[in-house]
Amino acid sequence: MLSTSPAPVVSRLAPTPSGFLHLGNAVNFVLTWLLTRRAQGTLHLRIDDLDRARLRPQYLENIFRTIDWLGLDYDHGPSGPDDFERNYSQLHRLPEYEAVLQKLTRVPNLLYASSRSRTDSAVAAPVVPFNTPGAAWRAQVPVPTAIRFPDAWQGETAVRLDQLMPDFVVRKKDGVAAYQVASVVDDLRLGTTLIVRGLDLQASTAAQLWLARQLPTTAPFSAVRIRFYHHGLLTDAEGLKLSKSQQRPLATGIVGETATPRPVYAAVARLLGLPLAAGESLGVLQAALAVARTL
Repeated sequence: MLSTSPAPVVSRLAPTPSGFLHLGNAVNFVLTWLLTRRAQGTLHLRIDDLDRARLRPQYLENIFRTIDWLGLDYDHGPSGPDDFERNYSQLHRLPEYEAVLQKLTRVPNLLYASSRSRTDSAVAAPVVPFNTPGAAWRAQVPVPTAIRFPDAWQGETAVRLDQLMPDFVVRKKDGVAAYQVASVVDDLRLGTTLIVRGLDLQASTAAQLWLARQLPTTAPFSAVRIRFYHHGLLTDAEGLKLSKSQQRPLATGIVGETATPRPVYAAVARLLGLPLAAGESLGVLQAALAVARTL
């Protein structure tokens, strides 16, 4: 049980304001909230806004609206869009990310710079100096590299990072830190000890664990200190996998798609293996998880 862990539980909701939040986002929010509150832990709201090209004011507002609609609370973080922009945007932390990136460039054979596009092959694009304008910085994952860590949901896990993400981006062409770096730095700053993600992000977790090992300052981001939960794919009441179109109503997001958050709670109950009645409300769901022999 999480509550027996000697380390205080600290987790976060970490949405990206690049679109309206869909069912998968809402389910992840509820799961994170449930596990953190069960452990009497601390919950942060951390909004990842480095992709400013896709950020829209309505997407940012939708994050706060969705959290309220779900009936969730958090202990630290912005109270609304204006507070976020003034005090919590990742733009305020660009020097922190860049300092880590500069240290990574000094690790032998770890990073390289390239101006290749997404459609170019790795062998076709020449390596260029790190200060080349418009060049992305990439990590070189040795062959073979298997990242092993205990997944609290999936069990002991081994991810072949060299096959799934052999040269992932750490600094984008615009000169801004990529997600894998910023997320590690932010989680270390918050003191995160519990991360809840979808199973499709297991490779990202492996990339972050591997990258964090490369520097003493980021090494505390590890599976020794952090407990990872990678939940499975969403299914309907009959156990059939939901398609992306069902999870991602583009016009309004999950808040505008259903009259109440009950479908979200029901999806969480199914993922947790709880009785169907547990999805009646957030309170019922929380009570059911407290007595369940799961996770």
